[in-house]
Amino acid sequence: MKKKTGDAAPHKAPRPSWDEYFIRIAVLVSTRSTCLRRKVGAVLVRDKKILASGYNGAPSHIAHCETTGCLREKLGVPSGERHELCRGLHAEQNAFLQAALHGSTVKGAIIYSTTQPCIICAKMIINAGIKEVVIAGAYPDKMAAEFLKEAKVKVRIIKS
Repeated sequence: MKKKTGDAAPHKAPRPSWDEYFIRIAVLVSTRSTCLRRKVGAVLVRDKKILASGYNGAPSHIAHCETTGCLREKLGVPSGERHELCRGLHAEQNAFLQAALHGSTVKGAIIYSTTQPCIICAKMIINAGIKEVVIAGAYPDKMAAEFLKEAKVKVRIIKS
């Protein structure tokens, strides 16, 4: 087919780096979150292949906070504290559970998350053998950052 005179070539967006690609997927995953306070998405990746993803929200077959209201808000619990006072699982936890349900080992994987893991998720990341955490934003949990550093889990912050 002959090109018509004056037809402009279609604009080609720059190809994202692998980090940009996976963090953008984590951002997209976060849009499924049912948390009223913070929408978080996580993607587990090994050898540039997605193993599992997760977002924060209530367990399967349990009413979500968008239906019941936020227990943490009702109790006045500050962000980064008393994680057990919540109906939901964290995005990282749900990604690990999905990997386990489908028989995928996560040892040596990278986890991409829209926010820094909390201390509970940091401990899970360490014991799961995750080698690197790539995040798009901070979270008020100094202990989590210290644990990841002490365990020599590499943490990088990139823009989403």
